[in-house]
Formats: sequence, structure tokens, C-alpha cells
Amino acid sequence: MKLNFKLPRLSRLSKIKDFRLPSIPLDLHKLEDLDREHYRIAAYALAALIVLMAVAGVTAFFLSLRGAEETMVPDVRGMELTQALIRMQDKELYPRIALRFTDNPLDRGKIVDQSPMAGTIVKAGRRIQLVVSRGAIADRVENFVGQDLDEVRIHLQTLFATSRPLLTIKDPPVYLYDKSPAGTILAQKPVPGTEIAGPTVLEFVVSRGMQKAQVKVPALLGLSIDDTLAAVEGTTVDVVFSMRDPMKNEKPGVVVAEFPSAGSLIPPTSSVTVTITTPAPQKGMVAGVYSRQLPQYPYPLKVSLEVISPMGERTPLLTVRHPGGLFTAPYDLPVGSMLVLSVLDREVPPRVEVGTQ
Repeated sequence: MKLNFKLPRLSRLSKIKDFRLPSIPLDLHKLEDLDREHYRIAAYALAALIVLMAVAGVTAFFLSLRGAEETMVPDVRGMELTQALIRMQDKELYPRIALRFTDNPLDRGKIVDQSPMAGTIVKAGRRIQLVVSRGAIADRVENFVGQDLDEVRIHLQTLFATSRPLLTIKDPPVYLYDKSPAGTILAQKPVPGTEIAGPTVLEFVVSRGMQKAQVKVPALLGLSIDDTLAAVEGTTVDVVFSMRDPMKNEKPGVVVAEFPSAGSLIPPTSSVTVTITTPAPQKGMVAGVYSRQLPQYPYPLKVSLEVISPMGERTPLLTVRHPGGLFTAPYDLPVGSMLVLSVLDREVPPRVEVGTQ
């Protein structure tokens, strides 16, 4: 069977312009109104979104200002550090640790101070300053035997310069004659190594030096002021000077009397009285006797008298080992000179200006 497929013939278009699309029932004015409505809805939605974001931001800001919950700072003073940290953790607080020496050796490792104080209301997460004791600067008594007493005093003053002193020296110490140099510590109580549990008083036995035999009075008669001072420096005799105007047949500015007489044997604790005549007057010069009452020392200490000239030059006048009591020294110096007294190389004020005594 033979099939015959034939397409129907279309009518020939005379001109392309005669071709027409099917008409659609669409109103363009209505489409324009519809687009405007969509734009308005989109704008409103965008504005609402912006307002919502702003409200959310402000809310988050105020919530952050409000912060975490509030809590009360606990009292951790006197606790061991580990216990204090646990208490702080329970309150959601964070410690900031500082170390400090304290007066009591038993405080080592304990909280001795805190900031803010206990009972303060703070926000959780706040840092709390905790001061932990490192113990005392000295926790055991040192061995001072064989050291000089004055050096030990200075050492203790320096050691406890920033805290309450835990070690003090009992005054006066016990002094004994010994072959050790004067001022040497021979024994101490408490014994070295004793644990310091609080303020402790040190009791020392100190050497006076070797007990000396009687000393010989030097020959000073007829010596000038400068020669007399040089002779006195070379002896261990305590000399007390006085000055008066020269009498008939006496030379000015020399030793005219001494008691006991030269060559006499006297105990080392005795004094020799020496009288000097006033030097001949000179323009711009003044003569006299410097005197100062010193404490009684358990053994002779180094005592120095220096002169500061009006030009500022400093020179020694007299240096002796003095037992304390009345210290004297003659001088003949320019007006305006300054006399400076020192004991163990430490100045003893006040200074004295020559011509104003």
C-alpha cells in the first residue's frame, strides 16, 4: 500500500507588511501602575529591614553595657594562695597576683591584702588584686660573731629599711676585755640559725680590746699648738686642753703646764690636763679651744676634727682614739674657718664657725 503525504499549500502572502501578530489584550498603563506598587512594597520592606537591624544593634549595645551578672568579692585575706584562687573561681573573678615581703615569717604564701576589699559588689569577670606574702626578708638569725658591732648595726638598718625591723640590738651590749679588736662581737643570743618567728632582740658580748697597762704621759711643755697636736695624735692619752693669756716671762702660743707631769704612769682611762698660752695676735686670725661633750664609749673610738678654710679647703686638725666625755682641741685659724667633728668617720653636727663661738 502506498502512502501519499502532501502538505496543504499556504496561501501566498502578497507582502510582508500584510502579516499580523495575534492581538493580546494587555493594558500598558495598568502594567506601569503595577510596577510602581512593587517598588513601593520593596522600599517599605528595605526600610523595615534597616529599622530592625538598628533596633537589634541598639539592643545588643545596651546588653553589652549591662554586662555580666554582679557578684560579691569574697574575703580571702589570710588564706593560702590555692584556697584563694578556688574562692575567686567560684565567684567567676580573675586574680592578679603581686608579691611582697612582710613582717611575719609565718605569712609566707598567704594573701595579706586584696583590692577591691571583701564585700564589694562587682561584675563577674572582674580582676581582683591579690597580694601574696613572700615571707620576711630574714627568716633566720645570721651569724654575727667575729663582725664589728657598728657594721652589724648598719647592716640591720639597711636590711629592714623598708619594713618593720625584726632584729634589734639590745643596748648596751656586754663588754669584755679580749685579744680581739675593740668592737668585735664575741658571742650572740639567739644563736645563729635560730628561726625568726617575730620581732627578736639580739644580745651581744663585745670586745673592749686588750686590757692595757698604765700609759706614760708625753712631754708637751714648750711645744707650739701644731707640735702639741702632732704629739697627742701619737699617744693613747686623753688630753684636755685649756687656753689662757701668757703671764710674765711666758711665751705666747705654747704649752706652759701639764698635769700629771711628763713621764708619769697613769691608767689608760685617766686624762692629762694641758694649758696653752694664747698665741700672739695676728690680723685675720683667731685662737681658742674647740670643745664638745661626747657620749661615754665602752672603748676608745676614732674621733677626728677637721678645718674647712674660708676658701673651702678641708684639712685635718686632730685625729685620736677617744673614750668619750669631753673632747678638746686648741686652734689658731683664719676668721671664718669651719670646724667639723666626726666619730668613726661620721660627722657629728653642728659645725662651728671660728670667731662666733
